[in-house]
Amino acid sequence: MKRISILGSTGSIGRSTLSVVEQFPDRFTVVALAAGNNIDLLEEQVRRFSPAVVSVSGEAQAGLLKKRLGDVNVRIFSGLEGMIQVAAADDADITVSAIVGTAGLVPTMAAIRAGKQVALANKEVLVTAGELVMAESRSRGAALFPVDSEHSAIFQCLQAGASKDVRRLILTASGGPFRTYSRKDLEAVTPAQALKHPNWSMGKKITIDSATLMNKGLEVIEARWLFGIPPEKIKVLVHPQSIVHSMVEYQDGAVVAQLGMPDMKGPISYALTYPERLADVSPALDLARVGALTFEEPDTDRFPCLTYAFDALKAGGTMPAVLSAANEVAVGYFLEGKIAYGDIARVIRSTMDAHTQTPVRTVEDALRADLWARGEAERIIAECGITLHSR
Repeated sequence: MKRISILGSTGSIGRSTLSVVEQFPDRFTVVALAAGNNIDLLEEQVRRFSPAVVSVSGEAQAGLLKKRLGDVNVRIFSGLEGMIQVAAADDADITVSAIVGTAGLVPTMAAIRAGKQVALANKEVLVTAGELVMAESRSRGAALFPVDSEHSAIFQCLQAGASKDVRRLILTASGGPFRTYSRKDLEAVTPAQALKHPNWSMGKKITIDSATLMNKGLEVIEARWLFGIPPEKIKVLVHPQSIVHSMVEYQDGAVVAQLGMPDMKGPISYALTYPERLADVSPALDLARVGALTFEEPDTDRFPCLTYAFDALKAGGTMPAVLSAANEVAVGYFLEGKIAYGDIARVIRSTMDAHTQTPVRTVEDALRADLWARGEAERIIAECGITLHSR
């Protein structure tokens, strides 16, 4: 029986993880849950899975949850302290890190320092402090298992050969809902349009990132640290069907690919049970029904965020943290209808151009860069306002 704690239990990955737990009650039990403000769903989860510890974003939500769960034996925390309590819960074997954004960095590091296995679904943890996180993981003997479908695919493909024989990693991208849009069309897209992903059901922020290709850029940075591969050996291909989740090319010319239906329960279950595989977790793949698998180069003129991610990775130091934070701010403004779709990339580029990167030697260095970038992105949006659209 594997004991699981989940950071971000009410989000898309958290809900899918609990679906796997429910499907295999003889294999998993939930010991701790952390959520944001959705206490209605968290209350349901507590009553269904009986964790010993839960956490919510603020004291007010914690107080309300305590009243609602007065008949349940559960300890309730809030804020960063609460997330750390969940991440490093004494009786947890593995922590699923699925909090969106840089907020997941400190609790994920707490899980690693407590020697927990970590099923990592939070891109920003490695984007902002990848070298530190991987060094801490090695020193503590805390294994990291990727949950992103692309990184899970690469992890699986790397079982086919020695790391010294890897020529390159090939990350696939669906291309999002605007793959065939012109520049003019892209300027007019709305948040509602951007939230309609053609293949995947995900949270709002990651769905917008998929539409801009920033999601793939963040995954490039993540892959660099997770697998120890330099950026020049990481390639992105657009694959609209989302059946080939990623590939590894070896030096003898062989390309190993991992295929499957677009369903997150597959990579989640593999991270939880590695090296075992659970039966009938995801829908079966019928290649004859799929019919064709196509690939194309990404258009970085229309989707420059992918290039910005490579630029940030090559610059190193605090620049990836700045990229990620500026993106979070810009996506938030876009979702609120306050800036245009094209402004997301413009805000990111302007924030990066204003930053002088410095080394990331501690988690605090990464968090300071993140905070600076958020302030700078806010300043850029406030000062440029609507004129940003036409830049």
